[in-house]
Amino acid sequence: MTNAGRKCWLSIFLVAIIAAFFGHTPARAQINDTGDVSIELVDPKVLRVCADPHNLPFSNEKGEGFENKLAELFAEKLHKKLDYTYFPQATGFVRMTLGAHRCDVIMGFPQGDDLVQGTNPYYRTAYALVAKQGSGLEDVATLEDERLKGKHVGIVAGTPPATNMAVNGLMANAKPYQLMVDTRLDSSAEAMIGDLVSGQIDAGILWGPMAGYYARKANPPLHVTPLVKEKTGPRLAYRIGMGVRGADQNWKRLLNRLIQENQPAINKILLDFGVPLLDENDRPIGAETATKTP
Repeated sequence: MTNAGRKCWLSIFLVAIIAAFFGHTPARAQINDTGDVSIELVDPKVLRVCADPHNLPFSNEKGEGFENKLAELFAEKLHKKLDYTYFPQATGFVRMTLGAHRCDVIMGFPQGDDLVQGTNPYYRTAYALVAKQGSGLEDVATLEDERLKGKHVGIVAGTPPATNMAVNGLMANAKPYQLMVDTRLDSSAEAMIGDLVSGQIDAGILWGPMAGYYARKANPPLHVTPLVKEKTGPRLAYRIGMGVRGADQNWKRLLNRLIQENQPAINKILLDFGVPLLDENDRPIGAETATKTP
């Protein structure tokens, strides 16, 4: 799986980018068995975070994203100053930030992507269908649903649900949006939500954090349904952790401990941004169950 340009993000799913570069990190990134994380960090007194400068709801230069809020929480727990290395989350993001020793952690990275070494996951979510209230599509929970036949559905090209749409014959009327964009200039998620609100499409499929965030911002708010009941195509739910360099074992262990100790606070931040959290049985995690680990 690769997203989420992490952003995705898009997001969350960085396409397999020149992994060879990751094997050529500076010589100082050596295996450290002493337990001393300062050997592994750019500056042991500063939590240096690799982030996209224009990629809400994840991060931006104003510190408004949920990954910014998570970084603030971890900096406080570590008693460190917080600083960022910003770079657009597209091809070359890992190489130019974490791989170049300009920062020490990517706050959100899909589990199983070997471009970085992942921590334990701190949330689990899924791609989601976004629709207008009263559209008759609010309770559509799978792309097999007959109510989607003939509908204009927005999809980010190259993301996993595009395969599911093709399997179910939905691509003929689909409207594609670009996966890899310069987030300083464009946002596929914003464009899709704008088209949904204006009626150019009937529904849209977005990575969960984007779906929840932009659905809340719409006026009136839109309905979000995580796609966890798919029977064909790839599964659309993924675990998200943090990303560190392959040699930084003690730093990873420290982050894992912080995740475990602060899971309720992490869940609250994510829920405040509308992220549709899921447990391992695909059940939604709401405020009343947010103390549970993903």
